[in-house]
Amino acid sequence: MTDPVGLTPGTRLKCEGCGNLTRFDVVVTERVHRYWHVSVSGVGQVEESDVLRQDVESITCRWCGSSDRITTEPSPLAGVDDGR
Repeated sequence: MTDPVGLTPGTRLKCEGCGNLTRFDVVVTERVHRYWHVSVSGVGQVEESDVLRQDVESITCRWCGSSDRITTEPSPLAGVDDGR
């Protein structure tokens, strides 16, 4: 699993409006290079994927709808190995 777009490892999102820490709508524009392997039967599978550019356009709280009060803060589990 990769870290959520818009976050750096060891941080989490928080809505300063309502206190939400868990549900956000994140709109992202990405430029990605993908290597596709397509079988002769026509079934495709991405075997490699490299993100060339990633721009977060907006983050909106699912609870209160705020988009101007979203902040990032250190995660309480920052530095703890989560087994990934």
